[in-house]
Amino acid sequence: MLTGRTTLTVAEELPVDPPSRGQVLYDQTVPRHLVHRAAVSEVFLTDLRVIDDTTFSVGAQWPRDHSFYRLPTPHRHDPMLLAETIRQAALVIAHQVFGVPLDWKFMSHETSYQITTAGLALGARPADILLSVTCRDIKRRGNRVAGMSMDITCHRDGRQIGSGSVNWSCVTSAAYQRLRAGKIEQGAVPEEPPPPVAKVQVGRDRSRDVVLSPLDRAGSWLLRVDRHHPVLFDHPVDHVPGMVLHEAARQAAALLINWPGLVPVACRFTFDKYVEFTCPVVVTPVRCAPTTSGALGVGVKIEQDGQTVAHGLMDMRIVD
Repeated sequence: MLTGRTTLTVAEELPVDPPSRGQVLYDQTVPRHLVHRAAVSEVFLTDLRVIDDTTFSVGAQWPRDHSFYRLPTPHRHDPMLLAETIRQAALVIAHQVFGVPLDWKFMSHETSYQITTAGLALGARPADILLSVTCRDIKRRGNRVAGMSMDITCHRDGRQIGSGSVNWSCVTSAAYQRLRAGKIEQGAVPEEPPPPVAKVQVGRDRSRDVVLSPLDRAGSWLLRVDRHHPVLFDHPVDHVPGMVLHEAARQAAALLINWPGLVPVACRFTFDKYVEFTCPVVVTPVRCAPTTSGALGVGVKIEQDGQTVAHGLMDMRIVD
């Protein structure tokens, strides 16, 4: 998830060694600018290795605890770590392998992940994660890559624990400015977010991590945007990031089912439009039929100005 039509302007392009073949390492993070992060602490990737022209291995490490990506239970990693890891993997491959310039803007169109509960188990050390990434449907604009789909399998300790996918495109900075002309307006954006729903209802221990606000409409909630949040808004952006929408879907599902301990072990999301700061965003969950594995299915629709801007389906499961 390149965080759902997320963009970042990188001020400097630091020299980085091209990816090589060999064993994936976990000794240090990749340069933060390659995954569009300002804080080094928010970089989960550690290495990138080439298998062939369209297949790559990506190393990542999940911390035993994180300031935001955490569950009410102390025994499991947050599956949203996999969503963020996939987002970062797509970016580092785009920049380092396919030569997408750092000042180009990325747009995520579809994302997915699924993970086993065993794969979320918290160990005595941080979890070393190996992603196997296959690129397909590569689109080019002239001699530049302009988008592709990526299929991903996730391994831990030699065992597959999950999978995912992402479809993204990218444009030049100039094209992005034309695309967003008249939409990038900061003056009308409220500085203070609206009051949150009760944190305990959405499995959070801090009110600042709640991304929904009460709405005078049964079964729907208002997106609560805090642009000062150090993780969800790691750097300034001109629209609501996709990971905020993922978290809103998770919290809306918890409110719908009235069970904050349920965990989204699978998620499929489509981003239809940019989500702007200047207009209210309504999040509506709906219960779906249970999955064949027994997980509770929850569909989520996100609307702005009466139009669907994103929608998805989450499989919710109890984990201890």
